[in-house]
Amino acid sequence: MTATQSPDRPALTRNERLDRLPLNKAHRKLLVSSGVGWAFDAMDVGLVSFVVAAIAADPHFNLTTVEKSWVLSIGFVGMAIGAALGGMFADHFGRKTVFTATLVIFGLANGAMAFAWSLAVLLAARFVIGLGLGAELPVASTLVSEFSPTKHRGRMTVLLESFWAVGWIAAACIGYFVIPSTGDWGWRWALLIGALPLLYAIVTRIHIPESVRFLESKGRDDEAERAVRYFESASGIAPVDSPRSKPLPSISVAELFSGSYRARTLAIWATWFFVNFSYYGAFTWMPSLLTDQFGNLTKSFGYVLIISLAQLPGYFLAAWLVEVWGRRRTLSVFLAVSAIAAFCFSQAGSVAAVIGFGMVLSASNLGAWGVLYAVTPEIYPTRMRAAASGAAAAVGRIAAIVAPLMMPWFLSLSSGDKTIAFVIFAVAFIVACLVALCLPERQGKSLED
Repeated sequence: MTATQSPDRPALTRNERLDRLPLNKAHRKLLVSSGVGWAFDAMDVGLVSFVVAAIAADPHFNLTTVEKSWVLSIGFVGMAIGAALGGMFADHFGRKTVFTATLVIFGLANGAMAFAWSLAVLLAARFVIGLGLGAELPVASTLVSEFSPTKHRGRMTVLLESFWAVGWIAAACIGYFVIPSTGDWGWRWALLIGALPLLYAIVTRIHIPESVRFLESKGRDDEAERAVRYFESASGIAPVDSPRSKPLPSISVAELFSGSYRARTLAIWATWFFVNFSYYGAFTWMPSLLTDQFGNLTKSFGYVLIISLAQLPGYFLAAWLVEVWGRRRTLSVFLAVSAIAAFCFSQAGSVAAVIGFGMVLSASNLGAWGVLYAVTPEIYPTRMRAAASGAAAAVGRIAAIVAPLMMPWFLSLSSGDKTIAFVIFAVAFIVACLVALCLPERQGKSLED
């Protein structure tokens, strides 16, 4: 039976009903279904770094250093375009529409890459994979932030990012155990194995409702009410009557740089750029760098696997601190630690030092990345939230294109050694840390505030 609001109290809006809910199985289902997409993104980025190292030794391809950088970078070109377009489409057509389509695109292109027999096909598949995964992350984080209760929103979004660590670790395991042991077809098997959970993700997303905030912005109140009740029923809460909503005007990209949004847009874009520049520059080349340094492909893959295991503690620490310290302080501290770790990694020569500083870099950088995904949807209103998140992610993907392409030049400055490259990454982390201090703090506030 529907419970009506007491006449001496104002009716709760649908968003207030969502914000006050306890965490329940519907929230957890949304988190896992969204997180699987993030795991695929990490598996793609992680596997391609292993795959490139393996393909370079495959006599059928025999990639040069420049061609390796093409393969590593072309996917990020697609991701940059996919992030920008996916965010705009999500604000226009709905979060759920884009949320479901992204993994279908990824699955088809991933299969094409696994059976690629030429560099051209390999590059084309990498680009289409990027389109799908580029749209995935900003739209998923927007959807999770719009359904999460206020006091758990930051933690939920950072935990969403923890699936990225799971995917990266899975990629490292596949790279270490599958590629070296299955001959010339090892990297192809690795890609096929990495796509196995795809069907689960697609099926679970069919049953997740559209964002209430998006539906209300389009004046679709009946659908919005059903979406709220989907989450209320999971907690056994009787629904109440809510006032009708008013449709909101659409936005243009230029609005991101108007009025009060200009400063926050520049700050969030700069933070995204420098964080992704350092992360993707370091980790897409790490298997190849460690192979060159220690002279053994299998052992270097094992070192990367150990370094990758440190990502999960970083995420969980960030998920706890983000609701204790707040978004801005947590992000800045993690970026400062990342800068220190990158500098120390640049000086490391022994296996123990490389692994130790690599683990600190992995944990702190990915913890910061999780907080960054929590911050971005919170600083924009509903009618522009997905587009703004997508645009920021696109800027980060541009950095992910630039850094791998610049790595051959960085390495040439120090005769193939990693020193100068990681000093540059440390400086980029410092710049990101300083810019992050300029971001607005939204801990404990409703998305409508």
